[in-house]
Order: sequence, then C-alpha cells, then structure tokens
Amino acid sequence: MITGLGHTGFWVYDLELMRDFYSRVMGLTVTDEDEERGIVFLSARPDEEHHEFVLQRGRTAPDGAKLTHQVSWRVDSLESVIDFHHRLRAEGIEVQQEVTHGNAIGIYFFDPEGNRNEVYLRLERDVHQPFRKTIDLDLPPEEILAESERLLTEGGPAYQPVQ
Repeated sequence: MITGLGHTGFWVYDLELMRDFYSRVMGLTVTDEDEERGIVFLSARPDEEHHEFVLQRGRTAPDGAKLTHQVSWRVDSLESVIDFHHRLRAEGIEVQQEVTHGNAIGIYFFDPEGNRNEVYLRLERDVHQPFRKTIDLDLPPEEILAESERLLTEGGPAYQPVQ
C-alpha cells in the first residue's frame, strides 16, 4: 500500500542556478551532491528524510515543453504561505496564482527553468476538487481565512484553469 510520496526530481539545464533556487529561495537543505555526476539531493526534513527532491544535470526537453504538471510543497502555517508570498515577490519571481482550494491555501509559481511549483497549507476540511479561486495574500491572516470561507459559498465558477 502506498503511504506517501518518497521523492521526485527534475532534469535540469543549469544545476547551479536550480540548486541555488531550491536551497536559498525555497529553503530546502542540500543533503548530498555529486558534482561529477551532476546531481543534488535536497530535503525539507533532513533529520527524517534524506531527500524528497533531486536535481540532475541533463535536461534535453526544449524550453516550454510540458513535462511535470507541478511539485507541491506543504508548509506548516498560513504565515509560512504569506512568507513565501513575500519571498517570491522579493526575488522577482512571477506568481501564476494565489488561491484557495477550499481545503488548502497556496501559491503557484515557476522555478528558473519553468517548472511549476506550489507552496500550500492544508486546511482540515473536505472540498470537492477541482476548486480554485483567487485569494489576496496581502490581507492579514485572519482576513485570508475568512475570505477563503466566503469563497466556498460564493456563486460562480469554482475552477478556472490558469494558462
């Protein structure tokens, strides 16, 4: 029986750029690397899991090719989502969308090589998916949560794909 995702990884063009992004901006810890083989192992919980994410030099797909749909990074609090909102803005990283899924609040964005990522907080509730509505993460935390609740009951389409 599957109990969770062990790790995932990306083939990359520029290993140093991607290592910097995922360690410095995303806050993952480099747990191992082999420069000769062009591979870096990273973890959000290095005391518990050697690696959850791998980067390896050797990407051959052209820019714009659709490869991985997304990698979603779960965080521990709404304040952490807000912190990423500010961190991504400070880094000049374009955010695709800041959303509530009813059962989560998150941010979708692209890494330096165009791979889509999400940072999200899981909310303890069941909401039929797909459900995605834009939310303003510049609001205070209590207003973000209240807006997320309001959007659950608001009419109109609950999901509009973002290109």
